[in-house]
Amino acid sequence: MSDRAKIVWKSIGVSVVALILIAAFVWGYLMSPTSEPCRAIHYTIADRSERMYITEQEIDELLRSQDLYPVHRQQNMVSLYRIESAISHHPMVREAECYMNPRFEVQVYLTQRVPLLRVQTPGDTYFIDEDRRVMPYRSAVKDRVLLVTGTVGTQMASSQLADFAMWLRSDRYWRKRIYLLDVKSPNMVYLYLKDEAGKVQNERIVLGNMRGYEKKLAKLRTFQENSDPAIQDKHYSELDIRFEGQVIGRN
Repeated sequence: MSDRAKIVWKSIGVSVVALILIAAFVWGYLMSPTSEPCRAIHYTIADRSERMYITEQEIDELLRSQDLYPVHRQQNMVSLYRIESAISHHPMVREAECYMNPRFEVQVYLTQRVPLLRVQTPGDTYFIDEDRRVMPYRSAVKDRVLLVTGTVGTQMASSQLADFAMWLRSDRYWRKRIYLLDVKSPNMVYLYLKDEAGKVQNERIVLGNMRGYEKKLAKLRTFQENSDPAIQDKHYSELDIRFEGQVIGRN
C-alpha cells in the first residue's frame, strides 16, 4: 500500500472515531440524569392590565398538583407539551405556549378568556366567552357584559344570544342602554333598558324571538326620538316591537 493510501485510510479512521465520540457525547448528555436542570419558570399573561382572572401562584399550584412543575428538574424530565396542555385546560385560560430559553428557564405565554355575556338561571350562573364557549362564573370577573336571565340553555346562549351580544358591542347607541335580556322561551325575549344617564327604565321591551332584532331596535329608536311628546309623556309598562311597522304601548 502506498504512503498516500495509508494517509487517506488513517484520516478516514480518525474521522470515524471522532464521529463516534461526538455521537456518544450527545447521546450521553441527552440521556444523562445529571444534565443541566431547569432553573426557573416565568409567566407572561398578555392581557393582565385589563383583567386578572388567573395568577402565577395558581398556575404553579396547578403544575405541582399534576407533578409537572419543572424547576430543578433535569431537562429530559421536563415535558413542555404536558405543561402547555395542563395550563391550556385551565377554565380561565384561552391559549398557552411554552418553550425553554437558552438559560434553561421555562417561559409560559398565555391569554385569558374574555367574557361576552353572563347567563343567570335559577340553577346556574356562567359566562359565554368570545369564542362562544361556556366559561365558569368567578366573582373576580369584573367585565361589564350583557346579563341574560330566564329559561336559557347553553346552545341558545352560545349562538343567538352571543350573536346579539357581539352586535351590541359594536352599536354605540344601544350598548349603553340595553343591560338585560330576560328569556321566557326562544320565542319570547324581553329587553330592559337604561337611559343616557344610566338610570334603569321601568318599561320592558317585548322583542319576541331573536330574528331581525336590528330592525326591531331601529324602529324602537325612531319611536323614542321622533314620536309626539304627548305619547312620550305616557308611562307605559311595556313596549311591544315584535310587529313590522308598529310599536305598541301597554300600561
